[in-house]
Amino acid sequence: MTAAPTLVRIEHDGPLSWIVLDRPEVGNALSPALLDQFSAALDLLRAEGGPVIGIRGEGKGFCSGMDLGSYGGGDAGPADPMADQGRLQANVERWLRMWDHPKPIIAAVHGYCLAAAAQMCVFTDITVVTDDVRIGEPTIPIGGGFIAPAWVSLVGHKRAKEFAFVPGNWIDGPTAVAWGWANHSVPADKLLPAVRSLAERIALTPPDVLRLKKLSINRAAEAAGFRQALSGIAEIDALLHLAPAVLEVRQRMKEQGIKAVMQQYKVPPTSPLVRPEE
Repeated sequence: MTAAPTLVRIEHDGPLSWIVLDRPEVGNALSPALLDQFSAALDLLRAEGGPVIGIRGEGKGFCSGMDLGSYGGGDAGPADPMADQGRLQANVERWLRMWDHPKPIIAAVHGYCLAAAAQMCVFTDITVVTDDVRIGEPTIPIGGGFIAPAWVSLVGHKRAKEFAFVPGNWIDGPTAVAWGWANHSVPADKLLPAVRSLAERIALTPPDVLRLKKLSINRAAEAAGFRQALSGIAEIDALLHLAPAVLEVRQRMKEQGIKAVMQQYKVPPTSPLVRPEE
């Protein structure tokens, strides 16, 4: 019997234990198998490994988002709304396992961080990005009300709306820091050393103290509505997937191909902001 491929690996580096997304040939797209291995790695590192966890992607970018091929992509018919809602809610709960994890978690983001990956990083404790990273929305607007609401606690509702309203919108590293989405933006070749240095300094605080500090700050964020903001996003997104306008776009994807439809939504992004007169 052939063993299942390893899509997520764990690497120990002093006080830092890395969870590495390892599907570089498809941009580390989040397939069901990868997500299950990711959750298993989180669970394993609750009691094993270093006092700080890092998450990074292998290859040219951090993560390209959900693996559309695993969920039907443009060739699938209308989703079962209950199954769709359950799948989406399971992903939110998966990210909350990072939020509730006893150890500090740092996301090290390079290249690109798209769609569901841009939601995923919200649930880490600290995010360090490269200056040239692209943190973006899905290019084809066939979902909504799922990714950007998780951003509101970090960037505010107006910036979350700007991010979400423009198809394929993206921001770079310095903008992510200015907005409050990321902690630091560094040159690409400095990303891993910067995260290692931060982890070494964090590890000077005893693990039990770190755990309670994280819990205390999380409770403050939750008192401000962090969890409540997530309570209906799976339902809204599942409902939108059945909207006539979305079904029309999905039909175009089936007839023309995903890449052709993506080209129809290519517009200037928020970062850097390009004005018509320029």
